[in-house]
Amino acid sequence: MERVTSQSAIQLIDTHVHLNFDAFKPDFEAVVQRWRDAGVVRLVHSCVEPSEFKDIQALAQRYPEIFFAVGLHPLDAHQWVPAMEQEIRDLAASDAKVVAIGETGLDFYKAENSEQQSEALRAHLRIARSLGLPIILHCRDAAESMAQLLHQFWKQEGEVQGVMHCWGGTPEETQWFLDLGLYISFSGTVTFKNAVQIHESAKIVPPERLLVETDCPFLAPVPKRGERRNEPAYVYHVAHRIAELRNMEFAALACQTTQNACQLFGLALPAPSANPLVLAGS
Repeated sequence: MERVTSQSAIQLIDTHVHLNFDAFKPDFEAVVQRWRDAGVVRLVHSCVEPSEFKDIQALAQRYPEIFFAVGLHPLDAHQWVPAMEQEIRDLAASDAKVVAIGETGLDFYKAENSEQQSEALRAHLRIARSLGLPIILHCRDAAESMAQLLHQFWKQEGEVQGVMHCWGGTPEETQWFLDLGLYISFSGTVTFKNAVQIHESAKIVPPERLLVETDCPFLAPVPKRGERRNEPAYVYHVAHRIAELRNMEFAALACQTTQNACQLFGLALPAPSANPLVLAGS
């Protein structure tokens, strides 16, 4: 790894991880050390289904930099029953380290139960609004339906803060969600050579609405794309590529996205370290 000495250490926030997955069990402590060496000072752990809550909570209790969400992924919306709305609400209110609701959303790429997904999404939006928490939104092959549902909810119930995570839409679709007041988060896909529409979207997001994530263990970024597992330390590569696309200094991009994550999720940063920063690249 490359060591870079900095007077004020660069701090990064990975706004979407799944560290409770089996892929991390063999060497979890090494993964933790690598994200710390890479300057990742906060992580937002997403939730696929409420049954994960206790395992994710245990990670957040053990590692002070981990905060988390609770919700039901749209590809698991077949599990949705009305009682789950109160379950998620109660879980979210039970721990101060819960900083978001989700992930939830619409995914018409792998599932066709659009009505059930929409019902679950509206319930998550109600929870987020009632608790004053942001929502983490997953959207795949469903941008128009998602924008329409959110616009309707904003009109009828009121706005909810949130983020379009692992965003892969066109610039036009990106603008739909920016117009709704949402943040846009980019993952390792923004580093892929042929991801032209994602590159263009990354250029148009206002600086104050931009976030970075890994969505690990999925979607390892270039130059780690050949690896079977992504990990939080690699959020450096995501931020670095976005800085290139936006003609920004990496340090400025890192500072901006970190401030944005703190703003959206209500996070406070640790005091910067004067130690050399180990970049998770070479």
